[in-house]
Amino acid sequence: MGSAETSSALRVFERGWLSSNNVLFHDDDGSATLVDSGYFTHREQTLALVQGALAGRKLTRIVNTHLHSDHCGGNARLQQATGARVAIPPGLADAVARWDEDALSFRSTGQRCERFHADDIIEPGATLRLGGAAWDVLAAPGHDPHSVMLWNDADGVLISADVLWEHGFGAIFPEIEGQSGFAEQAAMLDLIAKLRPRRVIPGHGAPFTDIDAPLARARDRLAALSSDPARNARHVARVLIKFYLLEVREVEWPALVAHLDSARYFHMINDRYFRLPFERMVGRSVDELAAAGAAERREGRVVNRDG
Repeated sequence: MGSAETSSALRVFERGWLSSNNVLFHDDDGSATLVDSGYFTHREQTLALVQGALAGRKLTRIVNTHLHSDHCGGNARLQQATGARVAIPPGLADAVARWDEDALSFRSTGQRCERFHADDIIEPGATLRLGGAAWDVLAAPGHDPHSVMLWNDADGVLISADVLWEHGFGAIFPEIEGQSGFAEQAAMLDLIAKLRPRRVIPGHGAPFTDIDAPLARARDRLAALSSDPARNARHVARVLIKFYLLEVREVEWPALVAHLDSARYFHMINDRYFRLPFERMVGRSVDELAAAGAAERREGRVVNRDG
């Protein structure tokens, strides 16, 4: 985990994978709000970080930019420990109420999230009071069709979630589902360019102030992916396998294949783009990770590499 960054009312916990960054606000009514809660396996660390930074305040609200497992996996533990209300973007409220792990993408991506309940909906176009300031809720489809960003116009600060990082953006999952995602992601990059934020707090990686270079890199990356949807599919497969390796560190080859066989996304990727024997498709993705130095095969196992 990177060092925490502090202002009078806002603190950013820069997390390493698997968790998203967390943004803690000291609100003007004496309470506190947390934006995004990290991954399930880091939930105790997230709780400790938040409790250590509350400075006598009570955490009363958790706001999720979207409901991917690395952004909401600590919700349940924080709710249990603090009684905080959870606010989510619209679109998946019914899936949360029913706890439909396929609709919520947890089972389909082979990831985990402990069941939580949502108390409130944050609608795009609404304004939230966070840290004594007004933050506009902006619809942010692309990486996730239900995602939002948070924009403080007065100070020029953008919480960009997975729409823009300093060195990339989140995988374009809707395209795997046969839905539009590339055009929406391009529109979000255009919106950020129009807003001209003075500071961006991304979902992953360090906050940054120069947006021109990150936007240029993101647009180049998006152009490469959208020009070859199969390339995007291979990227998504690698991202999900790497996520799992970061969680388990190493896994026997048959167990890895079995795990991915139970995750619907890998079958969608293979059926839509490659039509290979399933184990061969998995093997190709692992070999691509190995070629990039992100994994290795070792005596019948696949081992994560952090280099």
